[in-house]
Amino acid sequence: MNKTKIAFFDIKDYEREYLLHCKPDGCEFILLGYNLQDNFDINIEKVKDVEILSIFTDSRVTPEYISKFPNLKIICTRSTGFSHIDTDYCAKNNIAVVNVPRYGDCTVAEFSYGLLLDVARKINMAYQDLQRGVINTQKYIGIDLYGKTIGIIGTGAIGSNSVRIASGFGMKILAFDPYPNQELIKTYNVEYVSLDELLANSDIINLHAPSTKENFHMINDESFKKMKKRVIVINTARGEIIDTVALYHALKDGIVGGAGLDVVECEEILGHEDVYLSKIDCVKPDCLAKTLLNHKLLELPNVVVTPHIAFDTKEAVKRILQTTVLNINSYIEGRIINRVN
Repeated sequence: MNKTKIAFFDIKDYEREYLLHCKPDGCEFILLGYNLQDNFDINIEKVKDVEILSIFTDSRVTPEYISKFPNLKIICTRSTGFSHIDTDYCAKNNIAVVNVPRYGDCTVAEFSYGLLLDVARKINMAYQDLQRGVINTQKYIGIDLYGKTIGIIGTGAIGSNSVRIASGFGMKILAFDPYPNQELIKTYNVEYVSLDELLANSDIINLHAPSTKENFHMINDESFKKMKKRVIVINTARGEIIDTVALYHALKDGIVGGAGLDVVECEEILGHEDVYLSKIDCVKPDCLAKTLLNHKLLELPNVVVTPHIAFDTKEAVKRILQTTVLNINSYIEGRIINRVN
């Protein structure tokens, strides 16, 4: 009996043991520590006959790559979001795409407030100065969170946890979501408002919206013009929700007082520039411009950028792997769960 071959990309060392321990009978796991596009022309020979691909958000699954897998039947992304996969192309070619719908509800929400505290209280800035033997207490003056108005965009599973945390800080909570959560209104006195009203009245804006065509550049030039002066913007959702050009100008013009970003547009390039230099023709021109702007954001003292790690705790990673193995087992048993295309 032939084994079902599965290629896992973007695998960390701490994930290997769990996956090998939980490997279903009749499966062959190929565990790779790099993303799909790294040295693709060389590495494709190891995995071109696989039936299942398991990837994370660092892998950009485009027709160019999918077409090289003639036996591919299903792509299992180890994430909730799937904007890094061309789901339309997959659907046209009878390739199922499945995700992990729930794994970091509290995890990502907690991290967003880590970013907020860092921006509001200049924690990392003070630490870096102290490492250099410099202390300038006037430079580190921050703001209280207590009593501030926070606008939470998206009150799904992660956004709901964000509401709970904001309540613990004693903040007034505005929310925008097409589907208001009555329990949040009752328990935390959340006030659902229009997006424009949220933008105009929030001292802090925390993004927990999904990446959809409708939400692309939801926060743009016009949005920043409606915001309070010196607003703080936190994004642990998806980089594409904020127009990078607009954000940069809003920061430079003093409209935005600070930003905490775990996600940015074209984040797959940031930190991997050497890899992309060898195939620069494959990079979209707008991504080149946004990568330059991402580097400019890194230079700003009122911006904290982290490399898409809000999800990354031992507990959340275990939940991701458990659901991924369940997705694979279900496919082998002849049923597909958590399908998104």
